[in-house]
Amino acid sequence: MKNLDKYVEENKDRFIEELIDLLKIPSVSADPAYKKDVLNTAEAVKNALKEAGCDSVEICETPGYPIVFGEKIIDKDLPTVLVYGHYDVQPADPIELWDSPPFEPVIKNTKVHPEGAIFARGACDDKGQMYMHVKALEYMTKTGSLPCNVKFMIEGEEEVGSESLGWFIERNKEKLANDVILISDTGMIAKDTPSITTGLRGLSYVEVELTGPNRDLHSGLYGGAVANPINVLTKMIASLHDENNHITIPGFYDKVDELSDDERAKMAEAPFSIEKYKEALDIEDVYGEKGYSTNERNSIRPTLDVNGIWGGYIGEGAKTVIASKAFAKISMRLVPNQDWQEITELFKKHFESIAPKGTRVLVKPHHGGQAYVTPIDTVEYQAASNAYKESFGKEPIPQRSGGSIPIVALFEKQLKSKTILMGFGLDSDAIHSPNEHFGIWNYLKGIKTIPLFYKHFTEMTKK
Repeated sequence: MKNLDKYVEENKDRFIEELIDLLKIPSVSADPAYKKDVLNTAEAVKNALKEAGCDSVEICETPGYPIVFGEKIIDKDLPTVLVYGHYDVQPADPIELWDSPPFEPVIKNTKVHPEGAIFARGACDDKGQMYMHVKALEYMTKTGSLPCNVKFMIEGEEEVGSESLGWFIERNKEKLANDVILISDTGMIAKDTPSITTGLRGLSYVEVELTGPNRDLHSGLYGGAVANPINVLTKMIASLHDENNHITIPGFYDKVDELSDDERAKMAEAPFSIEKYKEALDIEDVYGEKGYSTNERNSIRPTLDVNGIWGGYIGEGAKTVIASKAFAKISMRLVPNQDWQEITELFKKHFESIAPKGTRVLVKPHHGGQAYVTPIDTVEYQAASNAYKESFGKEPIPQRSGGSIPIVALFEKQLKSKTILMGFGLDSDAIHSPNEHFGIWNYLKGIKTIPLFYKHFTEMTKK
């Protein structure tokens, strides 16, 4: 793979243009209005895998959006890498906060990315990172340097809970058989500090609906005499944390995996500036559970956050009304040993119990997934570590992430293989937010690093 850097440099303009074309398609899986665009994106991914060198590629129907499956088998006696990614993206709302249209990609220079970054919804999560693997395959097939077998499973429902993925895996275990699963849907500490994600938090996502009177009421005639669902809901939500930002749901922490002092000290060795962190977010101070550092709060501790809240009149001008209903969407990030279904039930039971008389509460579970931790003494991890070391010139730092990829635990359970998380995004890339972007340097660096994983993994596991 001596010509790897040369190949990427010679083709970088085309690699960037191809990604930009993919980012132009608004594949928002959460909104049925974009159904055709989501399907068009699946077709685009299929064509890209064909052109990159897969011997066979198919669009596999599911109860929801299709899964694109491709493979190149060069020798059944060689190990097989299964690449997972997703082609769907988050909604772009609020559109008015974008500096440029979310589906009209533009390249801008930034302080973090002086060589340029592509601004568009899905640039980093996950089209840009998924497409690194497609281009890495292209390099290996075009130069005859693919050292093992490879399969691709690219889905279109990750941003809405991957509801059809379990259905697909259950019916295609033989097709998906592999020796390791490779995912780039995470990040690294910094451009000069490579890291490998070794842990993901689980997730429980719910929607709550609180009902008071049987209709909207005049706030003058009825105010103070009946429960206002918006007032009540905000009080109920506020009560879910105590003065130390500890979650108050009974039983919530019963199975939380507590790290030892040595493990916490090891985590603290990762480079981190609290001042730069606050500056990047334009906040005066950090906030969170008492007794834990910022990096611990967003990775090894469970959380509960309101993701949206609404009710009543929010249009122009004034309307003096007590709304009949109020709503909120709530996500809970979980740590190892916390079962997401059990936590969902604990939340439901508690939230229903604190609703005052005169109101009715309905808790609607959406989706969830288990936490995942991968050991760092495995062949898979060492192969990834060697790839980063060769590409970056320094050993990567193992790091637990605060994000969730619920299907990772599912993969291990159903396919009996470990997952390696080789992310190249940065915290500042604004995934799920307005002005999402992905650095061109990071994109190309990913393409240069991924083939090295194949090389080292094959050398270390060759039969």
